[in-house]
Amino acid sequence: MGFFSDLFARTGRVTRGKASDVVTAYEDANFESTVRQTVADMKTELNNVVRASAVAMSNYNRLDAEYQKYVRQSDEWKARANQALDAGNEDLAKKALAKKSESDKQIASMQTAIQQAQQASDNLKNQVAELKRKIDEGERTATTLVARKNAAQAQRKVAEAMAGVANSDNAFAQLSRFEESVSKEEATAKAFQELGSAGKDDDLESQFAQLGDHSVDAQLEALKRERALPKPTTPLGLPAPESSK
Repeated sequence: MGFFSDLFARTGRVTRGKASDVVTAYEDANFESTVRQTVADMKTELNNVVRASAVAMSNYNRLDAEYQKYVRQSDEWKARANQALDAGNEDLAKKALAKKSESDKQIASMQTAIQQAQQASDNLKNQVAELKRKIDEGERTATTLVARKNAAQAQRKVAEAMAGVANSDNAFAQLSRFEESVSKEEATAKAFQELGSAGKDDDLESQFAQLGDHSVDAQLEALKRERALPKPTTPLGLPAPESSK
């Protein structure tokens, strides 16, 4: 029997744990609405306390009104007893004091109840004030929490993206592999090109290149000789040729 009890207890813990995880994940996915709903629940609780406070205050007010009535009656019967004594009528004074005694008994019996009602009313008033303060603070906290949550999620996404950049399987690494592959292809093509040009008469090509160089040298020497020739002079008696405008 103990084995099955322990088994059921452990199974229950696992089930509750799974359910808690599901609820937590749902809250995370709907964080802002969950926070707002929490504040709304606080306001609902405030309304409940306000209604309870109103009932307690109404009860206190009724008791207090009844209590004050008997206080007034006691004072009135005391005044009448004095009036009867002033008139020399002791029997009437005794009857007035008897009525006063009845009012005093009612006052004594109600004192405990009215004190308790007043205390309950005061406590509920304090609770209402405290709940209002907490709701105001909760609304401010909710706004701050939502902003902090959004900022934290944004930071996490940036961190995850940067972590992905360092991953060897990401797009940046793939592009680097493509570049390396192209470089290998280019190197291979160059090697085949060098192999294909092997065996040509490099000396013959060099000789033809030197011929081209000598031809340029010859032209340079001819230009120097041309520049060294004397300039033509104008014969005597002939006007100098006019320069064209």
